[in-house]
Amino acid sequence: QVNLAESGGGLVQAGGSLRLSCAASGRTFSSDAMGWFRQVPGKEREFVAGISSSGGSTYYSDSVKGRFTISRDNAKNTVYLQMNSLKPQDTAIYYCAATPTATGAVVIRTRYQYTYWGQGTQVTVSS
Repeated sequence: QVNLAESGGGLVQAGGSLRLSCAASGRTFSSDAMGWFRQVPGKEREFVAGISSSGGSTYYSDSVKGRFTISRDNAKNTVYLQMNSLKPQDTAIYYCAATPTATGAVVIRTRYQYTYWGQGTQVTVSS
């Protein structure tokens, strides 16, 4: 059974940092593009960051560019999201996602293109 398990969420003050992890199991994800999305109640799930299967290409939403860094360790089947300079508007449930890709350089930014999803981890940033 394929499973993506997020961890590392929590409560942090504005300006602080958190590191989210997403551990994949049930299959090998080294050929998958992976991404992080977030969602607040009443709003659609939005793209935060994506990384190609090789790790050589990344893409960020404008709202997090320069503050968040996505990375992956294919040997550990894990993707990370380092979040620095957190703001109250970053408060959301964060989800990781994965989808098979044919090449190692593709970054997927559309949630409908992702096949596998985790259950999410809550991030709360207090002002």
